[in-house]
Amino acid sequence: MKKKNEIAVHNETQIDEIALFRRVSEIIENRKYRTQVAANSEVTLMFWEVGQYVNSVVLDEKRAAYGKQIVATLSLQLQEKYGKSFELTNLRRMMRFAEKFFDYSIVATLSPQLSWSHIVELLPLKSYEARIYYAQDVLDRRLAVRELRRQISRKAFERREIVNAELTEQSAVPFNVFKDPFLLDILDLKDNYLEADLEKAIIADIQKFILEFGHGFSFIESQKRMPIDEEDVFLDLLFYHRILKRLVAVELKIGKFKAAYKSQMELHLAWLDEYERTEGEEPPIGIILCASANRKKVEMLKMDKAGIAVAEYWTELPPKAVFEQKIKEIMQEAQERLERRKALPSAIPKRIEYFIEQTDDDEK
Repeated sequence: MKKKNEIAVHNETQIDEIALFRRVSEIIENRKYRTQVAANSEVTLMFWEVGQYVNSVVLDEKRAAYGKQIVATLSLQLQEKYGKSFELTNLRRMMRFAEKFFDYSIVATLSPQLSWSHIVELLPLKSYEARIYYAQDVLDRRLAVRELRRQISRKAFERREIVNAELTEQSAVPFNVFKDPFLLDILDLKDNYLEADLEKAIIADIQKFILEFGHGFSFIESQKRMPIDEEDVFLDLLFYHRILKRLVAVELKIGKFKAAYKSQMELHLAWLDEYERTEGEEPPIGIILCASANRKKVEMLKMDKAGIAVAEYWTELPPKAVFEQKIKEIMQEAQERLERRKALPSAIPKRIEYFIEQTDDDEK
C-alpha cells in the first residue's frame, strides 16, 4: 500500500522536462540578446565619445597642421593598450562619426539598434538627411548591414526625395511615402511582358516588392472588384499602410503615363473612400506605376492634390555609373520644377547630396 502511494505522489509531481528546457532556453536567449544590445550600445557610444573628444582637441584648437600626426600617434598608443579596434582607420571613423552625427541624443537613440558596422556604412554619405533616413530604416525594418548597403547602393533616399520634390504643400499625398523610380529588377521579368505578367510577378514575390515599396505597407488584395451600378471596375493592387492608417491603391501600366489614368485612379479612390474606408482611417491615396512617367504632365495635372502619386518602375537595373547618372538627372529635373513653383512656400529647392564622400583612408 505504501509503495503504491509513493508511485502516485511521484506521478503527480512529474515535471514536463521539454517545457522546462524550452522556458529556461527562452530566459537565457532573452537575457543574452539584451546583454548584446546593451554592450553594442555602449561600444557605439564609446566610439562617439572618443571621436568627439579627439575632434575637440585636434580641430577646435586649430591644430590641423599636424593633427594627422597626433591622431596617428594616439592610434598606436591605443592599439597597444586596447587592441585593433583603435587602428588608425577606425579611429578616423570615430572622429567622422562624432562630426557627422553631432547630436548626442540621436546617437543615444540609434546606438541600441545600429551596430558599428551599420555606422561605418552611413559615414561616407554627405547628406545628414540621408544618414538619418537610412539609420531610421535600419531601426524600422531591422535591416542587416548587407541590406543597408544594398539600400544605399540603390539610392533609396534619393528616389524618395524625387517624389517629395514633386509634392506641394496642398498635396493630399503624404511626404516620405513613395519612391521614384521603383526598382523592380527583383521580379526577374522577361521581355515583352504584359500588365498581367507584372502583377503576377509582384504577387508571386510580394515580400520583395514590399521591401522595395516601403516600410509600413501590408498587402490586401489583387484585382480588387469595385461594382459601380451594373459595371465592375478592377483595381490592380490594394495595400494598407499601417503607420498612415489608410488604404493605398496601386495601378500598373506597361507604357507611358497618360492623362486618362488620373480619372481612373480618382474613381478607384472615391469607391474605396465610400465602401472600404473604416472609422479612424485617413482618406485612401493612390500610386500609378508606369514604365515611363511624364513628370511635367503629372505636375500640370496636379495629381498630388487629388491624392495620387505617379512613379516610374524599372525592371532592369542599369550599370552603377549609368544608374547614378540617371538618378542625378531625374533629381535635377525635380528640383527645377520645384524652383518654378515660386509662389508656394515649398518652392524653396532642397539640394540633395547623393554622392559618396571621399575619405583619406579610401574605405569606400
